[in-house]
Amino acid sequence: MSLLSVGARALLANQTALQTTGHNIANVSTAGYSRQSVHLQTVQGQFSGSGYIGNGVNVVTIMRNHNELLTRQAAAAQAVQSGDTVRAERLTQLQDVFQGGATGLGAAISDMLNSLVDVVAAPSDITARTVTLTRMNEMASRMRNSGNQLHELEYSVNEQLSNNATRINQLAQSIAEANEQVARAKGNGQSPNDLLDRRDQLIRELNQYIQTTQIPADDGSIGVFIGGSQALVLGNQAASVSVAESQLFTGSNQMRLFFNRPGATPSEMQEDMLGGGEMAGLLKFANNDLVEGRNLLGRMALAIGMSMNAQNKLGLTLDGKVGGDLFTVPAGANGYTSSAGLAGSNVSYADPTRFAASDYEVRFTGANAGQVVRLSDGKTTGFTSLTDPSLQNIDGLTFNLTGAGAAGERILFKPFADAAANIKALVNSPRDLAAANPINAAMGTANGGTLQLAGLKATGMPALTPPAIGTPVTLSFNGSGFTIAGTTGTPVDISTNPPTPIAALPSPPAPPATYGFTSGQAINIDGWSVTLQGTPKSGDTVNIGNATDPLYGDIYTRNAGNASALMALRDVKMFDESKLSDGYAGLMAQIGTRTQSASYAAELSNSIASNLEADRTAVSGVNLDEEAARLIQYQQAYQASAKMLQIAQNIFDNLIQSMGR
Repeated sequence: MSLLSVGARALLANQTALQTTGHNIANVSTAGYSRQSVHLQTVQGQFSGSGYIGNGVNVVTIMRNHNELLTRQAAAAQAVQSGDTVRAERLTQLQDVFQGGATGLGAAISDMLNSLVDVVAAPSDITARTVTLTRMNEMASRMRNSGNQLHELEYSVNEQLSNNATRINQLAQSIAEANEQVARAKGNGQSPNDLLDRRDQLIRELNQYIQTTQIPADDGSIGVFIGGSQALVLGNQAASVSVAESQLFTGSNQMRLFFNRPGATPSEMQEDMLGGGEMAGLLKFANNDLVEGRNLLGRMALAIGMSMNAQNKLGLTLDGKVGGDLFTVPAGANGYTSSAGLAGSNVSYADPTRFAASDYEVRFTGANAGQVVRLSDGKTTGFTSLTDPSLQNIDGLTFNLTGAGAAGERILFKPFADAAANIKALVNSPRDLAAANPINAAMGTANGGTLQLAGLKATGMPALTPPAIGTPVTLSFNGSGFTIAGTTGTPVDISTNPPTPIAALPSPPAPPATYGFTSGQAINIDGWSVTLQGTPKSGDTVNIGNATDPLYGDIYTRNAGNASALMALRDVKMFDESKLSDGYAGLMAQIGTRTQSASYAAELSNSIASNLEADRTAVSGVNLDEEAARLIQYQQAYQASAKMLQIAQNIFDNLIQSMGR
């Protein structure tokens, strides 16, 4: 009987081993499956006078080949890799918006500015003016198109964020259900291997969307936490997440992930709390990368529009009228705040040459005090009152605060967010292009020196409403310098930054004041500038007056001084010390550098995740060659066990027959 019992146990043990091996082979391609193996244990032997006689083997349990540390490391690395990959993909799409070549925005800007060359050469040529207006319209159209593409990209990212939040909630609920099943199954004292594999796979899938940490419980369930300490799953209960606009800055379209605990107010989570996962990568792209791209584009649109508008207003059209705006540009941008007392706070634009491509936050430390933070690099500017002069001169922006905020209150300003998407060309008639100077200059007919007119233009510094510059101005030269008649303004040297007054000579011979003259130095008076070269003789004069004065006839129609000034804007340092004409190249370089950096990060995290997954698979994965060898081993053992039973039966039959005789 003992031999029969030993054979039966061996047969059952080897049958279990064969079944387990077959289970491994069947699940070789199943995601998250961990290889299983049979744990056998010798049955306690039976004592006899000759020693202990063996009683065979029993199956103790089915072991799951699993390394908890490697599994968690692989899941965390996968989360980082998913976040880096999705961000790199989105940055590539952002980079595609800012194309180079003949069809890019940079080419349109260059074509617009270069087209003014023909206007300068022939200011009365309607065809040349029409080409310039066409180029302006094309530039505005491409600017709007780029802005709209950014809006479409933003919409796509927000949709993906929403879909990912839904998937996170589904996975969290599935993990909670798996926890309940595992806890029940563990009540019988054995490990539910397949249930554990399924739960681990769900956690790995969850880490693709948001990085988690796991803490095991005594009942076999696992607590899953996000954002460091937010319990997404506890036992068989699951919380949820959602994506919505930040509650702190209502209307700003600044996206946040919210943790929704049952019965509690949703908790807003910053993207830097999330670690890895697609949600972290998408939020970083939406709230940082996309914002930078939009600010760079918006700053360019606003600076070009403001500069060209201001210069065009300093000129005269073919009909002798003051020029108007060439492009639509906003006067300012409202702030975003959840405080009713600060509603209506806004930022207005002052100096386009100083714009920084950034959003700004005003953070109050007291009722009337706080600091303005440039979010792109964290630079701060303090203020001690709502009328503090420092609020009037931050990166070419003026911050207008409507009320006193309490300590801790904040206002978000996005001054460049929508400028590109809304820019339009306003001038349709070629005659309305203000190509001419509003002023004219004539050398005195009795001049005996070598004085020549080298430059004449309206500057608007100080404010000037052309062409009404007052009575004609006469510059009269004596042996010491020049005097001014016809205006009370003090001449200014605009070649310095900031412009400085030209000092009167000490102890002038007689009133009016005499100012020193330097050949080639621009003399700026009441909003216009004249540059003279040569050596004047005592008694030489230069007369400056309105270009529309009947004295000069229609000479303004053949003047292109303001067109030259418009064309000269391309050499103005406007974008972080780069010229206006180089601004788009700088934009492409910044986005390209960010994209390249993200691609490198994605490659690195992908390599780390692949290596850790390979290490995990080396422990938990199924090797078909190994399983095939075991299959043969267990098959032979099974056959031998069956033979053992057969022999035991024959012995038993022979014994019965012998006793029957």
